[in-house]
Formats: sequence, C-alpha cells, structure tokens
Amino acid sequence: MKVPEIPLTEVARLETLKSLDILDTPQEERFDRLTRMAKRLFNVPIALVSLVDENRQWFKSCVGLPASETPRDISFCGHAILGEGVFIIPDAAADERFHDNPLVVDEPHIRFYAGCPLRAFDGSHMGTLCIIDGKPRDFKDHDLDALKDLAAMAEQELAALQLAVLDELTEISNRRGFMTLVGHAIRMCARQKMSASLVFFDLDKFKSINDTHGHIEGDRALVTFAKVLHKTLRESDLVARIGGDEFAALLLDTPKASALDVILRLQARLDVYNDQSVHDYRIDFSFGVVDFDPQIHPDVEALLADGDAMMYECKQTKS
Repeated sequence: MKVPEIPLTEVARLETLKSLDILDTPQEERFDRLTRMAKRLFNVPIALVSLVDENRQWFKSCVGLPASETPRDISFCGHAILGEGVFIIPDAAADERFHDNPLVVDEPHIRFYAGCPLRAFDGSHMGTLCIIDGKPRDFKDHDLDALKDLAAMAEQELAALQLAVLDELTEISNRRGFMTLVGHAIRMCARQKMSASLVFFDLDKFKSINDTHGHIEGDRALVTFAKVLHKTLRESDLVARIGGDEFAALLLDTPKASALDVILRLQARLDVYNDQSVHDYRIDFSFGVVDFDPQIHPDVEALLADGDAMMYECKQTKS
C-alpha cells in the first residue's frame, strides 16, 4: 500500500484549513446537498466532501458511508490533494498503490474512486469532493467536467465561511452566493443536457406589511416565506433571497411544467399557514418560471432577467 505523500506546503495548508474553523462541525445542508447531487448524478453509492487534516480525512458531508473520518495514511483523498486535476482510480484492486489498502480489502470495498481537490482562497488544497463505487468503472470527459462543477460549488461553500454569501435574516443564500452556485449548476446542466427551471418570486403587498405592522413583522414574514419555500423544494434545489422581498430558486432536472407543480405545493403550504396565522395579513407571492436554455441564457444574469420579467407580468395581472 502506498501512503500519501505530504505536500511541500503542508504547514501553510493546515493553517488555512484550521482558519476555516470547519473541522468537527455539524453537518450542513449546503454541503449535504452537493453530495446528494453527486450520488444521484453519477449513480454511485458513496459521495463525500472530505477535508484532509494532519492525521485523518474528516467528512464534512458523507452519503453512503457510516463513518465520519478515516486515517489519512490509508485515504485516497490524501493522494488526490497532491495534484491539480481530478484523481481517478478506475479499479483499485488492480492498482498496485491501493490493491492491499484496508479500504479496498475491507469495507467499504472501494474499487472506483474519483476526487477533485477543493481549493481554499489562497489556493491550498483542503480536501476533495469525491465519489466512490464498489465496482470498477470508466470516467469520461463529461463526467470529469460535471465533477469539477460540483467541486467548484463545494469550494464556493467553503469560501462562504469567509465571504458574506448567506442572507443573515433568512439564513439562505443571498444574491452573491446564488449567482455563483447557479452559474456552476447551469454549466453542468448544459453539458449534461439536463433540464432546469428558474423560479423568481416577489412577495405581494409586502410594503403594506412593513408600513402597517412595522419592520420586525416584515422580517418575520420574510423568514416565514423562506422557511416554507425551503421546506417545499427538494434538498438538491438552490434557493436564495435575491434582495428585499424577492426570492429565486433553481430546480435541477425539472422542466417548467414540473416547476409549476412545485409552485402549487408552495401555495398550498402558504394557504395552510395563512389560515392558521394569528396575523391580520396574508403572505402571498407573484412568480415567474423560466426553462433554462443555454442558447438563450448564456449566464445567470440572463436567466434571472427572464424570470424577473415573467414575475412582473404575473404581478401586473393582480393589480
């Protein structure tokens, strides 16, 4: 078995990793969403966001593996962080570096591994986003690109620990975070020929809530809408407060017709909330839905602009 080498920049790398203050923290949805996406996209039993500490690899997110860490000296990710590209082992049992590795010989019986290094703001490799299978497999160029896109999204979430990309009030992504994550997501969708829909929301009569009941009550309405929206969407969808009373969501692998069904479920949940609420106002919304088309939407701004325009048309029909 080949033990991973220690990077020449190990001291600085570990210092950066510890500065993130992420090791041994609870699971977070923003990372779990990415491992679920990886598991589904590549049809593998195991997907990880792995961070390589001094003597271990620790899993910030783990799908399909009943462990929170493994020793660094038997880790595949310890090898992956040494290079710049995706580290691929098509068949570990046939690879002299890994054929007698405990993770190959025993549970989880790794045969295939692909890990993309996760870079911090200073370029240091913190760990990987990796996928694992119990049988050998090929990994084609479009698979490489998709894994890199997911890793870029994971890197953005790591950057979120130092950059303000979360909305403080609702605790979902803000516009800046959404633009970055959706940018990676739609590039992946274009390559994989996967459908996606953007939904642009605007709360109805929100100014009236603020003017009549005060900004504290207005903030409560925003938080409530964000919670109901998040509860309605799938765990792999991307959602954000774009600004003020505007929200947006990207529904992956979802055409416009299916997105409209999601909106109906959202409206039903809000109707239940409004009927049970002790407040003398309702939380209602206008929306616009757009099918992502890489020919029409070269970037996130174009997609958002179309969603905003569709939302405005919807709001005009209510006035």
